[in-house]
Amino acid sequence: MSASRNQGGCGCCGGIFSLGMSALFMWLWIHTSNPKCSIQTLSLPSLSSASNLTADPTLSLTLRLVNPNQLKGIKYDPLNVTVYDFPNKSNVIGNILMPGFYQGYRKKATKPGQGTANTTVALRAVSENGTGVFRVDMATAVKFKTLYGYSKRHQIRIGADVVVNASGVKVDRKGIRLRSMAPKMGNSCVVLLGALFNFLLFALLDLCKSYAIKGRMTFCAIDG
Repeated sequence: MSASRNQGGCGCCGGIFSLGMSALFMWLWIHTSNPKCSIQTLSLPSLSSASNLTADPTLSLTLRLVNPNQLKGIKYDPLNVTVYDFPNKSNVIGNILMPGFYQGYRKKATKPGQGTANTTVALRAVSENGTGVFRVDMATAVKFKTLYGYSKRHQIRIGADVVVNASGVKVDRKGIRLRSMAPKMGNSCVVLLGALFNFLLFALLDLCKSYAIKGRMTFCAIDG
């Protein structure tokens, strides 16, 4: 009798463990997050009073991209970066196009890029003390790679304001997170996860109920 009860209890525990692992795997498979992107460096040497405006109109920038997903790689289309003179995007200073690439799950990537700046527009954005505020936007499209292949393309448009000093270099030493314009992808995942949780909960209750009935039947047979 005791052995039968223990066997039923072990079976129920095994079922709970299996369902828990299934729930974890399904959550990792369903849950999808957009990549995180930040500006590490931004340089416009022509803003420096010591530089020759016609000699170096180079606009250089470094992005850091992080794939926060578990079990999902990200395939990027080319990254299109646009720098504006003011946060209200009144005029374009320059564009930088970075080639697309593939990024494995939980991986980080640093991508430098260069373009040609319109120094006349850039100088109008600089205040009397030599500092200025630029708007940096990045647009691309990504596909998420799962065990079953690639997802459809998701458009990403993100941006941030960047303060530069009199030398044309980003003031903040830390990375500046690009955000705000990226489409949110979490609503459908929440619905799916809720449905999955309810399904697994009812399946678990039904499994434990089945083991309990089986245990009582075994006990009655032995007792009889």
